[in-house]
Amino acid sequence: MITGELRNDIDKIWNYFWSGGVTNPVTVIEQLTYLMFLQELDNRQNAQDQLAALFGEGYEKKVFFEEDQESLRWSNLKEMTPEARFEKMRDEVFPFMREELSQGKSKENVSIFARYMQNASFMIPSAKLLDQVVLALSSVNYKDSDTKGDLYEYLLSKLSSAGKNGQFRTPRHIIRLMVDMMQPNVQDTICDPSAGTAGFLVEAADYVRKNHQEALVKSENQAHFRSKMFSALEFDPTMVRVGAMNLFVHGIEQPLLRDINALSPRNADLEESCSLILANPPFKGTVDKDDLDEELTKVVKTKKSELLFLAQILRLLKNGGRAAVIIPDGVLFGSSKAHKEIRKQLVENQELQAVISMPSGVFKPYAGVSTAILIFTKTNAGGTDKVWFYDMQADGFSLDDKRQFLGKEGQAQSHEENNLPDILQRWAKLEEEDNRSRTDQSFMVPLAELQENDYDLSINRYKEIQYEAVAYDPPQEIIQKIQQDLQSSLKELSDLQQLLD
Repeated sequence: MITGELRNDIDKIWNYFWSGGVTNPVTVIEQLTYLMFLQELDNRQNAQDQLAALFGEGYEKKVFFEEDQESLRWSNLKEMTPEARFEKMRDEVFPFMREELSQGKSKENVSIFARYMQNASFMIPSAKLLDQVVLALSSVNYKDSDTKGDLYEYLLSKLSSAGKNGQFRTPRHIIRLMVDMMQPNVQDTICDPSAGTAGFLVEAADYVRKNHQEALVKSENQAHFRSKMFSALEFDPTMVRVGAMNLFVHGIEQPLLRDINALSPRNADLEESCSLILANPPFKGTVDKDDLDEELTKVVKTKKSELLFLAQILRLLKNGGRAAVIIPDGVLFGSSKAHKEIRKQLVENQELQAVISMPSGVFKPYAGVSTAILIFTKTNAGGTDKVWFYDMQADGFSLDDKRQFLGKEGQAQSHEENNLPDILQRWAKLEEEDNRSRTDQSFMVPLAELQENDYDLSINRYKEIQYEAVAYDPPQEIIQKIQQDLQSSLKELSDLQQLLD
């Protein structure tokens, strides 16, 4: 967990950017990402130099491999005058990252992050601002990987509180809920086809580290973890770089990361490659026919991205693979033929296990749309017997635009403030859910009833509301009381008038 001191250091750097005229939060994070990466390159070079000093030949430099590149190292840059550093960064460091690292010209492909530097732009406008940021970053103590990961996550959290760019970020506690429910393990191959900042993959990696420590000791599992376990698709170039860095600082150095549209035919080779998918695909929009894999339209005939993503997720999953996906409520009850097709596909041809309805405030202040989490397993042979529905009414934060934490820091939240612990408890004991009433917060719905309702998956279709009878006084008594109140008010007005006279 990030400390107060580290949080204050990052807040200070953030304020430097804003006072220096760089106010777009994505730009701030991207520029900090480049600088942090330069620090990491220097750290790796230092480690390599130490190995070469100890063991000699065979441990040559791998990052800064030319003599004239020594001046590009962070340790040398921070000792320069502000003006000299600014020119060096603009004229040499960024070209080095774009031309040497991104094209693999160094003796070692440093990380997945280096591949996405082709369009890296230096956007710090002044030597003064660069000087403030470099000196502040140099004083930040984040040597261990856990702290680096926490620091970067804290940076990314600012996306959700700084304007429209919050769309790139799913709330961390919702991501954690989905990961905890799916319980990834060291054998999984985990994918997010709309990765954004790679929050789902990072949280899944943290879960595996915490819950499968002994298994990760094995070299084959560690190799799998650092490379083939994680894959991501993201079409926004900036988010690809930010997501790659997020994975990098969390110890995932060589994931499969593609900067192309997840619905493109260029992803056909990934068919049935994943055992677990965690995703929050785009909520709305249509897909350009020229960049759409026509195979997806065989599953669902539509151009709506939220439906096509579900079709793509089914395609990416191995048989037996499972998924937890956030979808807008319209997918649950939409009456178009395409909406019904995808719901029928999930219920009849796969095993749909859960529908968790979330309150509309979860994605505020950027979107007020109601959403739900679908959990299903790909079988291509059916298997849906009954589906678990849960009506999430509170997620631990206020559901208005402020999204303030409910309760007191350091104390457990009540169920009225946060339903997430209850969701996990009930999910772990699904056998007990059969006995719940439809008036309860969660309950089971059998397959036959879903079929009868045209595969409608909205919780309100099946939830029963228990009304309490309220006893009212007879109308004549209510009228009489109103008349008495009026007479009393008139008398008080009369008394007041007499005092004034």
